[in-house]
Formats: sequence, C-alpha cells, structure tokens
Amino acid sequence: MTSRPPAVVAVSGNPRPGSRTLLAARTAADRVAALLDAGTSGSPADGTDRVATVDLATLAGELLAPAHPAADAALATLAAADVAVVATPVYKASYTGLLKAFLDLYGPDGLAGVVVVPLVVSGNPAHALVGEVHLRPVLVELGAVVPTRSLTVTEAQLADLDAVLDAWLLRAAPALRRATGLADADRVTAADRAPEPAVSR
Repeated sequence: MTSRPPAVVAVSGNPRPGSRTLLAARTAADRVAALLDAGTSGSPADGTDRVATVDLATLAGELLAPAHPAADAALATLAAADVAVVATPVYKASYTGLLKAFLDLYGPDGLAGVVVVPLVVSGNPAHALVGEVHLRPVLVELGAVVPTRSLTVTEAQLADLDAVLDAWLLRAAPALRRATGLADADRVTAADRAPEPAVSR
C-alpha cells in the first residue's frame, strides 16, 4: 500500500460564496478521499482533514487584477493535489466565467498529473453534457487526468446527494483507483501476500 493518503482538493466555480455548488464539491471530495483512503496505509480516522477547499467566489475581486496573491495560493493548492473535484454550476449552457478566469491563470500543463473529477450542478437534466463538452477539454488541455465521466447533479438531487454519489462511485471507483495508482498498489500487495508456488523436485 502507499505510505500516505492522497491529497484531495475541492474547487467551486460558483460566484456566490458558500454556495450549494461548494457544498456538492466538498461532499464529493470527502467521498473520493474516503474511497482512496482504503488503498493507503494512512488512517482515514486519524483526525486529519486532508480535503482542502477553494471557493473561487472569495477570489473574484483579484482574479483579473495585475497581482493576485490569494489566487496564486489557490492555484498552487490545486496543482499540488493528487485528486481534485472541480465544480461549476451551469451558466449559459457552460461552466462559469469565474472558473474560466481562474483556470486561465495556469500556464501549459499547469495541472499535469492531477486526477480531476469535473462536477456540474444544473437546474435542468438537459445540461448533463456540459461537463463532458465544455469543462473536460479545458482540464485535459491543462494536463489533468480525467479518468471518469463528469459527475452531473441536478439542483433537485442536491437534497439526496449521498445517494447520487453512491451510484456514481459504483461506476467511477475502479477508474479513480487506477488513475491514482492505488489499483496497482493493491495488486502488488496481493501478490506479496500470495504463497510461494510449490516447486516439484
């Protein structure tokens, strides 16, 4: 097993501070962290909160300014993550301009190696492909690894978000574990535990 649990970051691109998008991102990130904890030697119950939260609404005032120290710190936090949930509400059939302004601050391959789950909160099920059509290409262009389909949650489903995440993780968990290398670690650990084959003499 790996020696440390993966660092997980939740990012919300909703322009309203403390939004339901932020809550959905944080809840999904907590679930992903719990999933990945199972493949590490770190304890998920050690009292350490390894999920960092970036609420872009709190950075909106400086994203387009010549100097943006708080945004730079958020950029570094996301780039250093092992896994991130990048969430946005649907605005004009796409992700928010706030999220775009933030991601535009990265240079080429600014998210190289980060495993990202795109999360889209929409008022209409017809917007289910916003994550795939608009957000995924930007993340991939920045070098992120996006191993699963986007997680799409309607506003009506936010009241029962755990059930939505349960269903999504049933499909997404194997890909997330492979992308973070935990599936390989599991195979190595299982091989180490396997008895030596008998050798005929």
